[in-house]
Amino acid sequence: MAQPPQINSVKAPDKAVVDATRSRRFPALNFPLIIVAALLLSYGLIVVYSAVSNNENYSFSRSLAGVAAGLVVMIVIWRFDYRRLSEFTTLFLIVNVVLILSPHLPLIGVEAKGAQSWINIGTQIQPGEFAKVTVILLDASVVARYGGKLDDPREYLKALGIMLIPFVCIMTQPDLGTGLVYLFIAAVALVVGGARPKFLLLTLLAGVIAIACVFAIDEVIKGSSGEYKLLKDYQRSRLLVFLDPDADPTGDGYNLKQAQIAIGSGGLFGQGYLQGSQHALGILPEAPTDFIFCVLAEELGFFGVAVLLALYLSLVLVSFRIAATAGDLFGLLIVMCVVGMWLFQILENIGMTCGLMPITGIPLPFMSYGSSFMVVNFAMLGLIGSVWAHNGASGKKGSYATTR
Repeated sequence: MAQPPQINSVKAPDKAVVDATRSRRFPALNFPLIIVAALLLSYGLIVVYSAVSNNENYSFSRSLAGVAAGLVVMIVIWRFDYRRLSEFTTLFLIVNVVLILSPHLPLIGVEAKGAQSWINIGTQIQPGEFAKVTVILLDASVVARYGGKLDDPREYLKALGIMLIPFVCIMTQPDLGTGLVYLFIAAVALVVGGARPKFLLLTLLAGVIAIACVFAIDEVIKGSSGEYKLLKDYQRSRLLVFLDPDADPTGDGYNLKQAQIAIGSGGLFGQGYLQGSQHALGILPEAPTDFIFCVLAEELGFFGVAVLLALYLSLVLVSFRIAATAGDLFGLLIVMCVVGMWLFQILENIGMTCGLMPITGIPLPFMSYGSSFMVVNFAMLGLIGSVWAHNGASGKKGSYATTR
């Protein structure tokens, strides 16, 4: 009787080897982060489409181009090991200065809305937005060197001085809104990085005194020259409107009232998608950018706002979970600075439309129109993803908290 042919058995590759190979080729994905970001992005594009549908000054295709470019940037950063960047403090500082001061260069610098914040290199971009990425890396690398214990006053002042350089540069444009974002990122880095509470309180007090001095000196200058020099007229107007909404009834006060009318008219479920009257008639100022929240509230009402806030909360919680997996202080600082930046922009943008915060040009993450802004938000996702891929993807808890 013929024997069946012998089949040589092939040993299956070791699972650990396969997993390691896949990990090298495709850094681990954090699906909760991806899902929340995708939902938030889709929601934002829906609202932006409505906001630009009756405004020929904006192009929805430009937003889509920003998303496409942002996806590429996110993937590249996600795959890159963020830990290689921890020693490039000087490089980040140089890049920040070059980016933020580039709008002052002749031929490419563009002035818009009272600020020299844009450059034209075939397309207009806002370098100060892209600098948010390098500001986070700069602040994280500066503070991480102290290992979570920044209690020497001289070292604290040295770190603070380095982190204030981007703010000083951005105020030459001037762009106070973006400057405030830089300051908040620095504050988060110092708090998470172990700066002594006494140092932080003294810094806050010094900041308040500095602001008071600016206003006082500006009043003296006006008394001698007849005009303000340190603060732009629109900056002063926005602060006065915050203190007294009726202070500028035809300017920023008017904008605030229209924003509040749009929000209030939305009611519980809104006027309906593409049915908002305030922005459709051109009454709501800067609807696709600074006041995009008003478009959402007007058309989708309280329910639509609740969905947005739930998505933001989910994004923050997922990011916190990733921060808990960070095996080093540098990674922890990166994630917390990104989350801090997002939270500040959310609170400021929504707050200013309700009259709870001064009006600034701070956009709403993943919602406001702008390709530069969209690319930056994707870059932030990439940074968080990189921390996850090179720490949390192993399934182990971050070791920083127990080893420092």
